[in-house]
Amino acid sequence: MKQSAVPVATILLALVILWYVFAVILNAPFQRDLDRRANETPGTVEFIGKTLSQPKPTLPAPHQVAVNFFENTFLRPITSTRSLVYNAWVTLSSTLLGFAFGTALGIIIAVGIVHVATLDRSLMPWIIASQTIPILAVAPMIIVVLAAIGVTGLIPKAMISTYLSFFPVTVGMVKGLRSPELMHLDLMHTYNASASQTFWKLRVPASVPFLFTSMKVAVAASLVGAIVGELPTGAVAGIGAKLLAGAYYSQSIDIWSALVAGSVVAALLVMVVGIAGRIVDRAMGGRPA
Repeated sequence: MKQSAVPVATILLALVILWYVFAVILNAPFQRDLDRRANETPGTVEFIGKTLSQPKPTLPAPHQVAVNFFENTFLRPITSTRSLVYNAWVTLSSTLLGFAFGTALGIIIAVGIVHVATLDRSLMPWIIASQTIPILAVAPMIIVVLAAIGVTGLIPKAMISTYLSFFPVTVGMVKGLRSPELMHLDLMHTYNASASQTFWKLRVPASVPFLFTSMKVAVAASLVGAIVGELPTGAVAGIGAKLLAGAYYSQSIDIWSALVAGSVVAALLVMVVGIAGRIVDRAMGGRPA
């Protein structure tokens, strides 16, 4: 653990330094224009300080994003529409619903593909092709179609999350259900085990590690789908709504703060899935690595 912490901290420090350097470079042209209009000739240190403290910078400095994130997370009431906690919860609700739908759909499709050769040859190529369509093109169509039949609110955003999250679960479960070696399958056949017994006692236990690995990818993709789904709906709350409002009012610091909030939520979701995977693995008799 300590050995891995040093490289991670070094890379993180390097990224922060590069962030500050690019913030100065990208904010410098606008600051020069402001100084020229005010007939000011600041020194180098003062000029750099101004580029890192602009109210609406092209690229916010790390400390500006950190301050904004802290204020909107800890210093505002949770019920406030400006609170990142409130907006994260709005996005999280559609994320979890879409993730649940996507996981269930992915498992069902995977079971069908493994047991029905026709589905493997006909359905799998279409599933792969579906992921080549840009989500920004799919999201408005889903929202318009569902709105036409009176379905609005949480469900359309959850459907977009489902669209992104079912694919990794499907691929992971197909690989997991097919992971038992031929020798093990022959052994089950020798024991005169039925197809259902082979499925539940051999294929399913073998697929669990693949399932939770794919679920880590799926839950992060589900969050992306929920955020994207908030953009064309004109949502007034959620991380996507914060990004849209920040872009509309040129509040670049708010945009980056919302991005950090989304990253934190994604990291927490992946962590929860990982913990659940370890708990299930130990309950099945697995040994900690």
